[in-house]
Amino acid sequence: MSKKTLTFALMDPPFENERTTTALRIIEAACRKGHNVNVFAYEGAVFMPFAHQKQHANSVKGTDLESENHPLTRIWIAELQQLAVAHGGRLDWVNCGLCVDERGANDAITGIRRGSPKDLVQFLEGSDNSLVIATR
Repeated sequence: MSKKTLTFALMDPPFENERTTTALRIIEAACRKGHNVNVFAYEGAVFMPFAHQKQHANSVKGTDLESENHPLTRIWIAELQQLAVAHGGRLDWVNCGLCVDERGANDAITGIRRGSPKDLVQFLEGSDNSLVIATR
């Protein structure tokens, strides 16, 4: 299989529904195959790589911080960045700057770029395929 460039546009915030998890799993599969992956995050998805996400205990379930082991999208994304490189590809993640400003999501993890809808257009023009995972 030849290396492809794939673009994903994500809209959903972390922790709200299964679309976020599904998107990250598809991106992970592409990274494992060595493809170049572009992600344009807009609306609530700009919080996916938010640097201040924290794990928490769950008093309803009676679990402490360690046993709850709540997954954080910022950690998953950082691991995807490393995975892409390890398999000979890259992960280029751009947060929409307009959406970041509206939501106060300025502090993203290392490797996340701030951009604009122009970046999405450039991603799409240079991609072999694209997938938009929007809200309903």
